[in-house]
Amino acid sequence: MYHSVGKPPKGIAFREFYVTPSQFYRQMFMLTIMGFRGVSINEAVPYLSGQKNGKIAVLTFDDGYSDNLVSAAPILARFGFTATCYVVSECIGQSNKWDSTAINVVKPTMNIEQLKQWIGCGMEVGAHSRTHPHLTQCNSQVLTSEIVGCKEDLESMLQTEIRHFCYPYGSWNAAIAKMVEKAGFLTACTTRRGRARSGDALFWLSRVKVRKYDWPALYAWKVAGGYEDQRAYDLASILTDTTSQR
Repeated sequence: MYHSVGKPPKGIAFREFYVTPSQFYRQMFMLTIMGFRGVSINEAVPYLSGQKNGKIAVLTFDDGYSDNLVSAAPILARFGFTATCYVVSECIGQSNKWDSTAINVVKPTMNIEQLKQWIGCGMEVGAHSRTHPHLTQCNSQVLTSEIVGCKEDLESMLQTEIRHFCYPYGSWNAAIAKMVEKAGFLTACTTRRGRARSGDALFWLSRVKVRKYDWPALYAWKVAGGYEDQRAYDLASILTDTTSQR
């Protein structure tokens, strides 16, 4: 799970959601060395559903920032990788309206032509809602607009089928996941820590968060080792223990 590929501006909060282009290049090179092929979520569906086997790393970008096209796409193309960028449909060609105040920076998002260039590079666009709200705080009418409306917006603007969804802020529950499935999506990504595996629920997919401070050994451990799986297990254990003591 990536967000921005670029140099974090001075004064920004949550700098960890950036990786530099050189860092991203090293990470893609490491995937190759470790025998992984970088793919979009759509290419990964046969592997997630157990129809195919192989060493793949599903590459996803949240929010649709223009630096994904400028900095990440050429590196992905160099390695023959593909990726999915989850886009906020009402913020196309604008900026991160949902959190610019909180993180103290305005980050430009791809416009329609840039998204078409992204697709033209062999990449994929997914849906990330219309306005990037916490979906668990929305009523049913707003949920329909954010989920179904986003799909309709993107398909109309890009003239391509939008098959995959990503929950803004990782805000979801079983009922919301059911709405996403009913809307016609094939998968949905969460922000739950851990590596997705064949047989996992396709609308509750976990991801490995990649941060600015992930030095190469940690990145390799996250991708090929049990680091993220253990952290996810530890967090689940803490939550279970806390709940049982109430």
